[in-house]
Amino acid sequence: MYFCALMGANRKRLLKRGQQLELTIKDMAFGGVGIAELETEEGLFKVFVQNTIPGQKVRARVVKSKRRHAECKLDEVLEAAPDERDVPFQSIPGAPYARLPIELQREFKQKTTFELFKRIGGIGDIESYFDTYIESPQDWHYRNKMEYSFSVIRYDLEAKEERDDFGLGFKHRGTWWAVENLDADSGLFDEELESKLKDLRVWCDASGLPAWHPPKREGFYRFFVVRKSRRTNQLLFNLVTTSDDLHLFDRDDFVAKCVELWGDRIAGILHSINDDKGERVQSSAGSSTLIHGRETISESINGLNFEVSMGSFFQTNPASAERLYNKAIDYAGDLNQGDGVIMDLFCGTGTITQLLARGIDREVIGVDIVESAIEDARVNAQMNGISNVKFHAADVGKFLNEFPEYQGKISTIVLDPPRGGIAPKTLRKVIAIDAPRMVYISCNPATQARDTETLIENGYRLVKWSLVDQFPHTSHVECVALFEK
Repeated sequence: MYFCALMGANRKRLLKRGQQLELTIKDMAFGGVGIAELETEEGLFKVFVQNTIPGQKVRARVVKSKRRHAECKLDEVLEAAPDERDVPFQSIPGAPYARLPIELQREFKQKTTFELFKRIGGIGDIESYFDTYIESPQDWHYRNKMEYSFSVIRYDLEAKEERDDFGLGFKHRGTWWAVENLDADSGLFDEELESKLKDLRVWCDASGLPAWHPPKREGFYRFFVVRKSRRTNQLLFNLVTTSDDLHLFDRDDFVAKCVELWGDRIAGILHSINDDKGERVQSSAGSSTLIHGRETISESINGLNFEVSMGSFFQTNPASAERLYNKAIDYAGDLNQGDGVIMDLFCGTGTITQLLARGIDREVIGVDIVESAIEDARVNAQMNGISNVKFHAADVGKFLNEFPEYQGKISTIVLDPPRGGIAPKTLRKVIAIDAPRMVYISCNPATQARDTETLIENGYRLVKWSLVDQFPHTSHVECVALFEK
């Protein structure tokens, strides 16, 4: 057998980087990583392929090879898994499990997260602490924000090759340069917006200004970003371009085309300049101009109202976020009991802070290092008539040094850190606050599993935890856990 011979010839490196393989996916690990196996004289050699489903036959390319396993990038699904079903939406790279029934997605997410906590968190009986799996109220059309990319390199899905063309849609999986045109509803965002996006692409192409050329770092059209209000069904647009040949761009005609396509659903249109070379929407030194309507849309979470700008952080699936927040507040206990201060760490624009403070007499404080987020939080709390909150722009790790008046007075901490989790040094300072109760929300179970071990080592015990599906048809799942001294 070829792989057996290869093992004998090169014990340390069974596969070469860039080598293409045809594999059958047998199992799945956390994060949507499919597992295939190759038989060798030394036993089974595991191959991991991101965004694959057990039962699929795939073509994949080796990106990393080690003695006992290899990591591959998915090139193509050759045969669908037996469990996959047809769906009435255009397939997109960001929804690799759209054809898998939601019940099986739940099964895989729960199983692989349990395994993760056992392996990283060291909790062998993690199932005994499990509370519930919270499903998204909507499996389809649940997102309230979408980012579309322009490129002169279009990936042709039928021909399975890159072509020189004017593209607007999503980056082809595994590339940062090629775009797959979005010609129909993806099923994740807004049916009317996405079904007409091709008409906007035709207008931009006809304007004579070029789409962005990622390898050459040149061009005009770069991104089209859309926010949607669940509350009002209105849309907020941000067209991101470079300043090259800006004088040739007809803003009024662009606005007119958008209004022709989406009418009075449009709350506002922004035009942002981004001359940075990196592939990011926000520019380090760019500008943004309102060219139609207003700069914000109105949104609500659990009865609280928010004015959301294009750059504001806001939960991408607000209906599911409501369920997550309800579970976190449930874990925080009876907030009318006791007299200690409740702290919301990494509070962002203060959604959880306000929900904790609503209807109780105790003081609730929100802490975040991003000053603009804290400013938004204060405005939101005032708009919602919530007065028993205070927001502080501070480094979480240095908070007690800057505000020593809270030393020994914090009874409950609710923390919702960014995807990278809490830095070990910062976590130690959070532990030093010595709050009897801690509710930990995480959008990355891997970092929460790691931090769980640290919390247990420092005198906390895991009481219970739940999983929350914020992003159906992807590998992402969130956790909310209760820890007590």
